[in-house]
Amino acid sequence: MRTLYLATFFAVVLTVSILGFRGRTFTKPPMDVFPEWLFPGMKEQPKLVQQTASAFFADGRSDRVAPPNTVASSFGPAGQPLRDDDFLYRGKLADGSFARGFPPALKVDMKLLERGRDRFTIYCSPCHGAVGDGQGITKKYGMGAVPTYHDDRIRAMAEGEIFNTITNGKGQMNPYSDKLLPADRWAVIAYVRALQRAQTGTAADVPADHRGELGLK
Repeated sequence: MRTLYLATFFAVVLTVSILGFRGRTFTKPPMDVFPEWLFPGMKEQPKLVQQTASAFFADGRSDRVAPPNTVASSFGPAGQPLRDDDFLYRGKLADGSFARGFPPALKVDMKLLERGRDRFTIYCSPCHGAVGDGQGITKKYGMGAVPTYHDDRIRAMAEGEIFNTITNGKGQMNPYSDKLLPADRWAVIAYVRALQRAQTGTAADVPADHRGELGLK
């Protein structure tokens, strides 16, 4: 037993002698069991602790205002203004059911549809296709089955449920709440509804003052 104690003691002394005490000042750097050249960025990485000064910025502050176009979270503590409108920010009614239609806070007009088309083209069309038929470019690279928006199930789905899917994701689809503001998610939904309507529209749906543009009488 005495031999075991001595062996342990010498092992500890040897280890401390080689590695040194962490946090002490040495004339030479102590040996590091995780050297930077072998594990870059694991230990010696630049970072700022809360309320510390920064030499990088002219005002010396390390806490910065969020960059322009930063997407804020749609949720927060109870009473936060972002949660005052469940329809707009959750797609739900007061009883928790999915809402139909669009939030009264938004105006569904051509500007909203154009915004929806822009966001749809960037974030949705790669998988769902330009017309929402599920034939996006990702299908050529092994993406599994992607639902078509022209399925009766999705046509009948409440807009609030579609909003919830965009926000939280579903199945293979990741959430897009970190990429799309709530108003942009509604804009995408409005554009999806336009795509669905385009597949079932008839000449009778064209307003009289625009029929001449299409060669209709």
